[in-house]
Amino acid sequence: MTVMTTHDPYELPADLPVPEDDGAADHLVGMPIPDVSLPSSGGGNLRLDELGSRARAIVFAYPRMSVPGSDPLVPDWDEIPGARGCTPESCGFRDLHAELAQAGADVAGVSTQSTDYQRETVDRLGLPYPMLSDLAGRLTEALRLPTFEADGNVLLRRLTLVIADGGIEHVFYPVFPPDRHAGEVLAWLRAHAASS
Repeated sequence: MTVMTTHDPYELPADLPVPEDDGAADHLVGMPIPDVSLPSSGGGNLRLDELGSRARAIVFAYPRMSVPGSDPLVPDWDEIPGARGCTPESCGFRDLHAELAQAGADVAGVSTQSTDYQRETVDRLGLPYPMLSDLAGRLTEALRLPTFEADGNVLLRRLTLVIADGGIEHVFYPVFPPDRHAGEVLAWLRAHAASS
């Protein structure tokens, strides 16, 4: 008898490959935010530099969310460095949302998934921040964000932008482990509070 296992997006395997810094995000620090509006899970469109009223915006890019019980996009998803962990990362930003706001930052996620898919994710996970859809690839192209392909889909590599004064102040890349990344961002914000 064959036992079927289901993909649980909430749990990270212990043996995930660690992504290496390939230099694909080195050009981002100091870049101005392009004049690109993205569809938001909260309705309407948003520009990254217009996310909220706080001094900084934290925008984390992720490959794709999975629905619990669904199969991964490709059978070797867990073997792609940095691919697995979008749900735990998003939940980390959810759980630390109040602290991130207190540290002076608004939060948003961005992926190449559709707004409808992102809305389902926001509702299911109870996310207090918007998810932005770059399905058309306009932001990805304008910032030359690092990507990879899986099953014919162009997906964003996991990275986080710290945006201030209309430009990119800091970049976290690569991001690993994703389930602890929100805490890493919060620590950075607290350490750099005097410069905001």
